Amino acid sequence: MKKIIISSINHNLNNAIALLRLIKTPIYQDDSVGPYYSSIGSHIRHILDFFECIVNGLDSNNIDLTVRKRDGLLSRDKEFAIEYICKLQETLFSYVDVNTNYLIHVTDNMGKGKVTVNYTLESIMSHANSHAMHHYAIIGYILHNLDIEIKIPGFGYNPTTPINKREGA
Repeated sequence: MKKIIISSINHNLNNAIALLRLIKTPIYQDDSVGPYYSSIGSHIRHILDFFECIVNGLDSNNIDLTVRKRDGLLSRDKEFAIEYICKLQETLFSYVDVNTNYLIHVTDNMGKGKVTVNYTLESIMSHANSHAMHHYAIIGYILHNLDIEIKIPGFGYNPTTPINKREGA
């Protein structure tokens, strides 16, 4: 199962790389679209922060999703983001043979303070993948409002979305 999950994540990260190669830096950095005025770069950075929390917390068995690096360079420099994604993909691939017969402590703030729950490696990785797709949909919204049409099959759509409802499919 881990192999399928990691393969799916890497496919979605490849879609991010494809997007970053198709858009120009000013578009990556544009934060003019309301109502949240966030850039594509800030969403990519946020996605990568989530994965970085997993990578950084795995050895200690304490993944804290509230302790994000928020590296501004990832938000501004799409080439740096591409390099970062490629390194992340290598790291994720190295998890294919990792023993996952234990629970991992994952801390997040659910709106009423920090809460720690138990996950498996597979479940936190699946959660990170779904989180990335959610932000891809927001990126699609930003692109739409900037009148930029990028066709990456399935980008921003959950795989369970009916094919006839997906743009670019």
